[in-house]
Amino acid sequence: MKELSVLNVFFWKYRFRFFTGILLVIATNYLAVLSPQITGYVVNLVQAKLPGGKPATNVNHDLIVSLISHLGKSNQFSFTSLITFCSITILVLAIIRSVFMFFMRQTIIVMSRHIEFDQKNQVYAHYQKLDTEFYKTHSTGDLMNRMSEDVSRVRMYTGPSLMYLINLISIIGFCLFNMFTKDFTLSLYVLAPLPVLAITIYIVNTVINKKSEEIQGQLSDLTTNAQESYSGIRVIKSFVQETAMLGFFKKNSELYRKNAVSLASVEAFYTPTMSLMIGLSTLLTIYLGGIQAYHDPSKVGTIIEFVFYINMLTFPVSAIGLTASMIQRAAASQKRLNEFLAIKPSIFSGNKPLKKLLGDITFENVNLVYPHSGINGISNFNLQINAGQKVLVLGKTGSGKSSIAQLLTRMYDPSSGVLKMDGIDIKEFSITDLRQAIGYVQQDVFLFSDAVKNNIEFGLNQIIKNESDLIEATQTANVYNEIDKLPNKFETLIGERGTTLSGGQKQRVAISRAIIKKPSIYLFDDCLSAVDAKTEQSILSNLGKYIQDKTAIFITHRIFYTFHFDLIIYLEDGKIAEMGTHESLLAKDGLYAELYRIQQTHEEV
Repeated sequence: MKELSVLNVFFWKYRFRFFTGILLVIATNYLAVLSPQITGYVVNLVQAKLPGGKPATNVNHDLIVSLISHLGKSNQFSFTSLITFCSITILVLAIIRSVFMFFMRQTIIVMSRHIEFDQKNQVYAHYQKLDTEFYKTHSTGDLMNRMSEDVSRVRMYTGPSLMYLINLISIIGFCLFNMFTKDFTLSLYVLAPLPVLAITIYIVNTVINKKSEEIQGQLSDLTTNAQESYSGIRVIKSFVQETAMLGFFKKNSELYRKNAVSLASVEAFYTPTMSLMIGLSTLLTIYLGGIQAYHDPSKVGTIIEFVFYINMLTFPVSAIGLTASMIQRAAASQKRLNEFLAIKPSIFSGNKPLKKLLGDITFENVNLVYPHSGINGISNFNLQINAGQKVLVLGKTGSGKSSIAQLLTRMYDPSSGVLKMDGIDIKEFSITDLRQAIGYVQQDVFLFSDAVKNNIEFGLNQIIKNESDLIEATQTANVYNEIDKLPNKFETLIGERGTTLSGGQKQRVAISRAIIKKPSIYLFDDCLSAVDAKTEQSILSNLGKYIQDKTAIFITHRIFYTFHFDLIIYLEDGKIAEMGTHESLLAKDGLYAELYRIQQTHEEV
């Protein structure tokens, strides 16, 4: 159970609730064992009143029972009054015990909810720290499962199972103490089946632990399968793969079902075993106690007490199986969480504050090899971009264009070489400050299931109160008129991943998101691929006026004729094949000139 030891910090954080809850559990069970003693005392009292009866010689150690016994001997109470007083005492103890049980749950169970809240925040915060490499090698379903299923199972340990564990330890302790105090020999006989029970629990727990780990892994696979099916439902329907995907899901689901049923079968072994052992103990109590009572009628009250104790032990002993199962499952889940939280990001933030970037960018012998695939993104890359320059990066698919954007935003760090901004290695800057200073429009546009306004303001530290900036940004991206026609304008919900918008509209909303930040550097990664030529020209014209004093890098596979670029770079196999101005590259009659002629011919056709 060493995996669960990391939770001790949470128990200490909520120590008041934790220790108060423990005291309440102990107090509740202490009150519970008083009722059998009072009942045994009453039975002995009645037994003594019968013809030939004699008072019991057992000594009562508990304060309340000793007090009642003292009252009975003081002749201040009649027989009927004493019986009535005992009955009222049992009722009052039950009421007090119920109140204690209520507050017991209010402390321990509420504490577990606080721990669950903290753990989910801890897991989510760690997700935010991990880099792009992690997300490329882990499935979304598995990540979601750690946040939901694993944390929930750990909560079952910090709440119910912990409460049950303290409960069964205290109630068993009180019962055993009173049983051995009253009759040591009878207690040994009655409790003889319990060692068998302990061995059974150990064996079954070992099996449960192994199966729980397997099931958690299968549940992650199943969640991933379902999540991908939901996200890609349009692709599935377009290629008529509903039946195939259903078959694949059924296969994974069936495997999970078989293992879950197998685990449930093992867990189901607990209940009949507990019932058998408790029943056997009750039988021994009645049989052996009956023989003792035959020879010594004053022991009838003790036998009654033993029967009560055995019945009181029924739930705690039965709960051993449930508690052990929950602890084993929690340990398996916490192990997965510990492994996840132990993952260290490969991108570390610097501590140099960044107030404002001028926009100078320098690549010095930069190489990037993607760790998960071993593919070279860019090789021996050298480039100087001065502040305020507009740069066009061209190249075929896989030439390394997007690798430049990945490096500038520190989604990846160079495998070798140095990337500087304003003459300083970007590794020295705070990642938050660096990315805040860059307006990045990614190739794969992602919009949230929220209002248009909230999607555009997503990169801001505060909500815009004046809509003038919002309108200006959307007008620059040539999407304002279309937003204005939506049912609720900027407050219109656009659905998951922006499904209610066209591809071109999503790209322009993403451009608006970058513009409204008013960053020092603009980075556009193939962000106009889904718009027509007329809209493209309008957006470029607007951007030319809006970002004229800012550094801007346009990454694309086609030439923008209507926009003046200070520098054009043509990449091939991660290296700069050609570099210069539009005129100089045409005069060179190389790769750029060839692309220019092909594009012109295509547009004329």
